[in-house]
Amino acid sequence: MAQKNQQFDKISPEMFKIVGGRHGDTEKLSDKSVSFWKEVRLRFSQNKLAVFGIFVLVIVTLLAIFVPIFSPYSYREQLGIYNAAPSAAHWFGTDDLGRDIFVRVWQGARISLFIGITAAVIDLIIGVLWGSIAGLAGGRVDNIMMRIADILSAVPYLLVVIILLVVLKPGLIPMIIALSITGWVNMARIVRGEVLSIKNQEYVLAARTLGANTWHLIMKHLVPNALGAILVTMTLTIPSAIFTESFLSYLGLGVPAPTASWGTMASEGNKALTSAPWRLFFPAFFISLTIFAFNAVGDGLRDALDPKLRK
Repeated sequence: MAQKNQQFDKISPEMFKIVGGRHGDTEKLSDKSVSFWKEVRLRFSQNKLAVFGIFVLVIVTLLAIFVPIFSPYSYREQLGIYNAAPSAAHWFGTDDLGRDIFVRVWQGARISLFIGITAAVIDLIIGVLWGSIAGLAGGRVDNIMMRIADILSAVPYLLVVIILLVVLKPGLIPMIIALSITGWVNMARIVRGEVLSIKNQEYVLAARTLGANTWHLIMKHLVPNALGAILVTMTLTIPSAIFTESFLSYLGLGVPAPTASWGTMASEGNKALTSAPWRLFFPAFFISLTIFAFNAVGDGLRDALDPKLRK
């Protein structure tokens, strides 16, 4: 017994100090915990292509807002200088009616971005509600709702849009309606899949047990937890809508003259490709650059949300 007491006497507080660390380091480790969305932001910032995409979109948006306001020319003003090459006076040259192409490009950016973003927001609202309700309800309701979505997606998207524009006549509002009529189906499918994977989680079941209604479950529990997939899908929907608008405007089904959009400008410029190639180059360049930027941001956001997808 005496021998055991001697062994305990040899134990000192020094023996319990953390080796290789300083006092308080353990507490500091807990302070360095990073939230999910902060971690997503940090991973996104490491993607140089995605950051470049954000930079491009900010510049394009600012130019679209401010150039038509501060330019000495109006996008519809005929200056009497026809098909002039780019110069210090007219940075992007003029068209066959003597209008300044630089101003028209950024006025067209307003229209193209507005159509693309508005169509994507409508797709977001319809798709999130449709997919959430279908996934949460399940059973027969889910089957009926998704069969309707399947029928809409079975019809070629461009064919539906072209038919609607022919019936409604070309214009800004008809273009947005046409782009949104079936564009929400992909969003609905993605949201439904996310809802199916989380609707049986404990916190959702607990909310149901406490009497939460369908709207509360969707807005407070299901949508926030599916937000990553929703953001990625929406980010990739916008460039698709911009491209479709540009393509339809190129075919003559876009906004009517004298309103400018990148698609209508590309259509007008194609007619003068050999004599004034800059008229096609500038709108086509900014269509391509903007679509590339949105896709880069969407891919970067997807990779940041799911590191397993990173190469």
